[in-house]
Amino acid sequence: MEAMTVDHIGIAVRSIDRALEFYRDSLGVEPTHRSVVAHEKVEAALLPAGEGRIELLQPTSQDSVIARFLERRGEGMHHLALQVADIEAAAETIRQSGRRLVTDRVQIGAEGYKYVFVHPSETGGVLLELVERG
Repeated sequence: MEAMTVDHIGIAVRSIDRALEFYRDSLGVEPTHRSVVAHEKVEAALLPAGEGRIELLQPTSQDSVIARFLERRGEGMHHLALQVADIEAAAETIRQSGRRLVTDRVQIGAEGYKYVFVHPSETGGVLLELVERG
């Protein structure tokens, strides 16, 4: 059995710039990466946090998943990401066990990593992202 490593915690925010003010001014933390993930309609900023990271997510469109999340729940934790060695194998194991993925195909995210989301109904109510870093 593969050991799980926390890769990042995704936090939905209305404004990355406003959120970064807190991290910079109060904690002295600067983002290590910032980019737009066009197919997700989101801007992401990654902040170091021990061996993991915090991923701030701001919608770039009103029809993005993050915009809908903010509308329903407000700002806050969106997902927990765990790093795996082989994303395709992990996704196939989940499928074969009869569990639900949010989307059936592995996608490419911020920093070019591969990812897939596991449906919250399978994980005790938490949106779980599995990540493979190449």
